[in-house]
Amino acid sequence: MSIFFLVTGYLAAFIFFLTTFAYIRRQSSINIYHRLRRHHVTENMKSGNEDIVRQIYLSLQRVAKPIADWNVAKKLDFLLKQAGIPIYGGEFIILSIVLGIAAFIITYIITFNISLAPLAAVSMPLLLFLMIRIRVSKRREAFTEQLGDCLTTVSNALRAGYSFQQAMDVVAKEMEPPMSTEFERVTADIAMGVALEDALQQMNRRLDSSDFDLVVTAVLIQREIGGNLAQILDTISETINERIRMKREISALTAQGRFSAWVLLLLPFAVAAFCWMFNRDQMQVFVNEEAGRIALAVSFIMEIIGFFIIQKIVDIET
Repeated sequence: MSIFFLVTGYLAAFIFFLTTFAYIRRQSSINIYHRLRRHHVTENMKSGNEDIVRQIYLSLQRVAKPIADWNVAKKLDFLLKQAGIPIYGGEFIILSIVLGIAAFIITYIITFNISLAPLAAVSMPLLLFLMIRIRVSKRREAFTEQLGDCLTTVSNALRAGYSFQQAMDVVAKEMEPPMSTEFERVTADIAMGVALEDALQQMNRRLDSSDFDLVVTAVLIQREIGGNLAQILDTISETINERIRMKREISALTAQGRFSAWVLLLLPFAVAAFCWMFNRDQMQVFVNEEAGRIALAVSFIMEIIGFFIIQKIVDIET
């Protein structure tokens, strides 16, 4: 029963975290609003059923303001931009601390274990950070999948007589996120006085994609020496689509190896749980005896090493 309440408490904390992010995303949409929030544009937001969440967020923004210039906060700013989450690093730090304290209190109230509560408090910010890293990776993969269609759209717009900036506006309006949100951010930067070359370079650093780096290089060279940009983008689009096809083939060929890695990692734990349920006396040796605990530790370390070795084998760079 205590485990049930513990899980319920964690779920409640995560629901609050995700609700706050969803509200911020709806109000910000990663556009000029996101860049002006520090200048109290948020004070003019519409009121309604979201007043409570809005007040919570405004309080979070005020509390996070003193730490906005910390190096850690600035690094988190960039990471959150990569993840497409429209909050700043200082706000994320404060939110992580609040959720960590909540995890500490919930864990202690449920378990009355003072040694377990700090572990829960530390695990909550780490879990949030891991979630952001996963989101960055997923967002980059989704962007790469859309890049071929994006280049085709841009080249067709250029042939129709649009300028490159107008073609980017078409992409921002017609395509799905994350492609549309990234180009929307570029057009917003240009509208605020940033040069096109600098806006594209900033977008390239956010995405950290070798495929898009090729696109940015081609666009910058074409703006320096001229040439048929539509034809260049068609050639790059064909190259990128071929690379995506190759990645999918490699993923299909290495699927068995990745599945084997997860099976080898999880199977011992499943067998241990089964034996603990049906033959607990035999499993007590691994808990009560020193030799058994050493065997468990060595087995766990070898499992982790084997898992990463298999993952490294099947991770083929393209």
